[in-house]
Amino acid sequence: MTRLLALDTATDRCSAALWCDGRVLARSVHAPRRQAEILLPLFDELLAEAGIVGEQLDAIACGRGPGAFTGVRLAVSVAQGVALALDRPVVPVSSLAALALAAPPEATNVLAIMDARMGEVYAGMFRRTPAMAVEPLGTETVGAAANVSVDGPGPWFGVGSGWSAYAEALRQRCAGIVLAGVDAHAQPEAAAVATIGAASFARFGGQPAAELLPVYLRDKVALTRVERGQS
Repeated sequence: MTRLLALDTATDRCSAALWCDGRVLARSVHAPRRQAEILLPLFDELLAEAGIVGEQLDAIACGRGPGAFTGVRLAVSVAQGVALALDRPVVPVSSLAALALAAPPEATNVLAIMDARMGEVYAGMFRRTPAMAVEPLGTETVGAAANVSVDGPGPWFGVGSGWSAYAEALRQRCAGIVLAGVDAHAQPEAAAVATIGAASFARFGGQPAAELLPVYLRDKVALTRVERGQS
């Protein structure tokens, strides 16, 4: 039996999940700037509900970004701390891949697009597969919504906050493809991180906690005053 604890704080949500050999227990709270104080108690709730202790876990899965800088750093540091304390490996999971899993089950090709602020979006193309839950189609990017890469006619399903923040630009960009639908309210959740992480752990195992790194896709955190004026 595989037991895997998962977390994601790439957005304003604080979510944790526990994978117990196919069964997923999850907690998710809208908690801007409060994730650090909420996350560990969520872990305790999940372990208590499952009737297990941390030492019975096999690995820790982590939404490694992209997303909010502070949230991504928090997820990685907490995952490392728990994994080191328990002497367990970690399984990094793309937060965009977790977002893609929020698409309806019948959606095969998914455009996961998150608002990256500063006039940009984080974007990734994914294909739903039974074995790995989602499979990346190309590299994840950050940039203007008008420049989002779409490879193939589809049909595609769009998920993520970018579809509401930059709706018109994305609609124009996708004018030449079949867009089956959009869920602009979807966000990456730890339940999806657990599902993808469990599949990855079963196939490839984990990695040492010290090797876990956040993925930001960009180095710049905010616009300067001049840039804000120009925008």
